[in-house]
Amino acid sequence: MTIQKFSPEGFELSIYAELANINYFLTTPLVPVSETGIVNKQVPVKDHPRRRYVGDPSPVQVPETNRTFMYDPGRIDRSALPGSPFILDDGTEKRQFTFSGNVVDLHAFLVADVKNETKLYTTGAPYLIPKPTAG
Repeated sequence: MTIQKFSPEGFELSIYAELANINYFLTTPLVPVSETGIVNKQVPVKDHPRRRYVGDPSPVQVPETNRTFMYDPGRIDRSALPGSPFILDDGTEKRQFTFSGNVVDLHAFLVADVKNETKLYTTGAPYLIPKPTAG
């Protein structure tokens, strides 16, 4: 399993977690950003001189062209996870994640989609998120 980026719709929030771990707490499974957004992008490269070797007295002129590269909006650097840490604890499982955004958005997202009564630990006192009522 690998840590992936998730961006819940309707919230300015990014959650970094393993797929099974975050979806354990949610009624509606999240889909990783990388599965919905890997694209090839092109950028123009201006014409420019290039030396064929060090000290080349007559550099060649490289014509203008387009450079194509792969862009993955869900890619993260594995050496350090971005954002701030938070912990979810439903009494059975206790798992840690990170997020970028506002704690208010994280709390609002969890209130709308959490499966069971869960404690949210961030900086400061924990928040108790109630189990959604049926109907």
